Amino acid sequence: MSFFINRSDRYLSNLLILIVVALSVFSCKKSNSPVTIPPPNTDTIVKVVAGAKPVVKTNSQKVFVHYMPWFETPATSGTGKWGLHWTMANESPDIILSDGRRQIASWFYPMIGPYDSDDRDVIDYHLLLMKYSGIDGVIVDWYGVHNVGDYPLNKRNTDSLFKRIPYAGLQFGICYEDATLAQDKVVAGIDSVTAAQQDFAYLQSAYFTSSSYIRIDDQPLLLDFGPQGLKTTADWQQAFSGLSVKPRFLSLEYAGGVTGSSGSGEFAWVDATDQANLQGFYQNRAPSLATYFAAAYPGFKDFYQQGGWGNTLFLLDYNNAGTLQNCLNLAKTSGTSYLQLITWNDYGEGTMIEPTLDFNFTFLQTIQRYTGVSYTVTELQLIYKWYTLRKKYAGNAAVELKLTQAYNDLTALDVAGAATIIFGIN
Repeated sequence: MSFFINRSDRYLSNLLILIVVALSVFSCKKSNSPVTIPPPNTDTIVKVVAGAKPVVKTNSQKVFVHYMPWFETPATSGTGKWGLHWTMANESPDIILSDGRRQIASWFYPMIGPYDSDDRDVIDYHLLLMKYSGIDGVIVDWYGVHNVGDYPLNKRNTDSLFKRIPYAGLQFGICYEDATLAQDKVVAGIDSVTAAQQDFAYLQSAYFTSSSYIRIDDQPLLLDFGPQGLKTTADWQQAFSGLSVKPRFLSLEYAGGVTGSSGSGEFAWVDATDQANLQGFYQNRAPSLATYFAAAYPGFKDFYQQGGWGNTLFLLDYNNAGTLQNCLNLAKTSGTSYLQLITWNDYGEGTMIEPTLDFNFTFLQTIQRYTGVSYTVTELQLIYKWYTLRKKYAGNAAVELKLTQAYNDLTALDVAGAATIIFGIN
């Protein structure tokens, strides 16, 4: 796409192709309203939750993590099948491999196995791990509100996540995928600007007013993975015209020129040139931006070719946690107060930092040292054990009550209290 500058174009062009391929597997009806699906399985969102305490960090930099809400199991997909982000075009998690793992569309395997993004236990497990790693909040990859492909499921799962955020005492924000606007037009018959206006109206009413939403200088933060769908300054101005408070709007690195006066800056992202890209962005691009986010990632190894979703993009070796540590070292001297970790759980591209059978807790331990929390792998293992007990004793009211108290203790930073309950159950 010629309107992108520097290194972002190759990644974005390939990503747009992958989005189109992914959407092609769905049978979508034409509609201007979200599809009817089961509501989120969580409680009503609250602005303040008593008991949740912030962790103490020696590093003052705000650390957020990019989060994918798109994973489905047969119980939640609405089709009785595994979601496409576990299967891509040719994998089947129903197949158990010789090592005991399910066959998923990734080189790597979550420690808790393939999961449903709407599962409250999974959400609480993720958020507790973030909290004890010194991560301040999540930035969710968001496709909008329209009835196209799996957008309604992603929206439901995002709503479920955001409704649990205050209980953990974290923050949340949105990264808008405006490349999906093309499919809104093709499938739902909505022009791109109107579709974006409807998406932003929902963000304003549902998220922006929450006290847990990420704000910079009293503006709600909004990232955009592009621009790819809205390609002119006039389009963006019109898309934001119905908002009472304009967001602090950041585009992908080197793409801010498209957004004009609507934009407030850019965020760095993983690239085939690795550290050279980050250094170039911090040194040459960032000084001209009002706001910018640094980036840190563990590596990159996508499954696209093997999964039947096109060609391999590129490969960045993990070097255990060496690549992540190098990124963090650059972020520390990048001159910004904001860092985005890439990503919590993009298994298709292999950028996940959540615990896996392949890397265990290594990436989160590295982040703990960077953020300067007093916690170690011991607390992360305790949270994992809490999750496994949640699943083991599902339906046992007496044990579930104890585990709920253990969760409350963990959000209040009472690790000793939580450990007493958790280890007492077995």
